[in-house]
Amino acid sequence: MVMRRKGFTLIELLVVIAIIAVLVGLLVPAVQKVREAANRMSCSNNLKQIGLGMHNLHLNEGSLPASDYAAGGSWGTWQVAILPYLEQDNLFKLYQGFKAGPLGYSSAPNTTNVTQRFIKTLQCPSDSGSGNNTAPNFANISKHNYVVNAGNTVRLQGTFNGVIFGGAPFLRNGVTQRLTDITDGTSNTLMASETIVGINNGATNDLRGFTWWGPGAVFHGFNGPNSPSPDYHQFASYCNNQPLLGLPCAVNSNVQLAARSRHAGGVNSAVCDGSVRFFANGINLAAWRAFSTSTGGEVVSE
Repeated sequence: MVMRRKGFTLIELLVVIAIIAVLVGLLVPAVQKVREAANRMSCSNNLKQIGLGMHNLHLNEGSLPASDYAAGGSWGTWQVAILPYLEQDNLFKLYQGFKAGPLGYSSAPNTTNVTQRFIKTLQCPSDSGSGNNTAPNFANISKHNYVVNAGNTVRLQGTFNGVIFGGAPFLRNGVTQRLTDITDGTSNTLMASETIVGINNGATNDLRGFTWWGPGAVFHGFNGPNSPSPDYHQFASYCNNQPLLGLPCAVNSNVQLAARSRHAGGVNSAVCDGSVRFFANGINLAAWRAFSTSTGGEVVSE
């Protein structure tokens, strides 16, 4: 009698491996989609917390914070003001010189105690930073993913390329406003949106996401979400042009930063009524600019 050993032939084994490879190939994109959906929801929840925090701050202090305090936000930005409303009261108490100086965001002990820290609620998991979430040339201060609405033009909040500044919920240099000053209506005016952390490159510390600093703490609605048009920073060392990675940038004295995200198709944004919405990249530009103004009187329609 001939004894036969039970087992697989080489062809059978190769067929099984091929089937497993196909199944894995089908599974990986599905897992990535589920992960990104979870990240997008987490990012949306963060913006919801920012919106609620702003409303609570307004209730306690009678106004929204300014986007920044003193020249360049050297005495802090809205990000310091909102810390107590994001369960970060201890960090807020450690920050010295908020609104009045003389210490600033880049001064010790603010750096070691506060501005080198990462606030989880202010980080979107879709944008990991990949080692770019600090600015080594600026005391290793941390970068974050949420910025407030500074209007429809540029940092100086004046007319730009024929577009008239239509007001904004957040003004510069310590100037504050109440929600009742938003005459366009809180449901028609953006409060905050996402930004992508800039990619550092040697001596260039891209300062997008550098939200402890005034110019990096805001976005402008002149360009639409994830616009292929470049953001503007005033110095080449602040701006690393990476258009293929969603971060086009150029040097211009008129600082201007679009809302940007790593989500497919658009950005999450908080509205001044406390809601959070997803705005598609293809939103009509006139509508996006209207959402970015607080007193412009435009009819908001997507």
